[in-house]
Amino acid sequence: MSGPYNIVVLMGGWAAEREVSLTSGGQIAAALEARGHKVTRVDLGATRAEGRDLPAKLIAANPDVVFNALHGVPGEDGTVQGLMDIMGFAYTHSGLATSVIAIDKQLTKQHLVPHGIPMPGGHIVASEALFVADPLPRPYVVKPVNEGSSIGVAIVTAEGNYGNPIGRDVVGPWQAFDELLAEPFIRGLELTVAVLGDRALCVTELKPNNGFYDYDAKYTEGMTQHVCPAQVPDDIAEAMMAIALKAHRLLGCRGTSRSDFRWDDERGLAGLFLLEVNTQPGMTPLSLVPEQAAHLGINFGDLVEALVEDALAAKGAKA
Repeated sequence: MSGPYNIVVLMGGWAAEREVSLTSGGQIAAALEARGHKVTRVDLGATRAEGRDLPAKLIAANPDVVFNALHGVPGEDGTVQGLMDIMGFAYTHSGLATSVIAIDKQLTKQHLVPHGIPMPGGHIVASEALFVADPLPRPYVVKPVNEGSSIGVAIVTAEGNYGNPIGRDVVGPWQAFDELLAEPFIRGLELTVAVLGDRALCVTELKPNNGFYDYDAKYTEGMTQHVCPAQVPDDIAEAMMAIALKAHRLLGCRGTSRSDFRWDDERGLAGLFLLEVNTQPGMTPLSLVPEQAAHLGINFGDLVEALVEDALAAKGAKA
């Protein structure tokens, strides 16, 4: 890789995943500095008002490339991507249109299912409607349409863990959101596949101690066992990697993405479902993309430099 480059690492923000982004960004910045690059750490801010200074901060730094280490809105939904497109800066990860589609779970389905990507059924419901009637037969899952890291996700069981019907006095994780995506619950294994460039890396199985891979399980050390590579049949692993790569290409992802799956191991290939595609995967010490890269002999420094190289190549292609 040529250089050294002047790189802004953009992190923080006001999304629910702010702390994860700060951890990702700090690790990325340190790795790039160790490779001899000039790095400016830029915290988008904890509020929208603080975020108004971002254009001025970027102009002052005048980077060769912006490493986007933001998670959630506005760093993952096309907002920041649009700003950097207007300002003419090269940046890592996916572009505006891809980000708009991929952060919205329903739009992602509409984009991928017609191309043969297996995804769960379901539909959008008002969160208030849960108190009136179940949107699907139990067990089912409700989740925000455009949040990551399992924020706001709940599994409503046949035994009535939130009441049957759900009581208005119940404090559920979904209550901060007006609209939810309701999907059938798929029993079985939690699995994920990272794509780097144009290559699916491998399959990891996630075994949370509490039975649900929620926010705490993702980012608290010791709460989830990562089995990498996953001990699944070869045909299942190959199918997942092919689906992840196809989804990455169909959505127009750049750099890296991570596709999350559920597999009902009692149904074979028919039990395999893609849940979502994450265009801004975490880069913390517990994150899955660096872990899969390391399994294939790609260390963290090489990983972040590959993403910088990809961003510069994409900018050159547009010039």
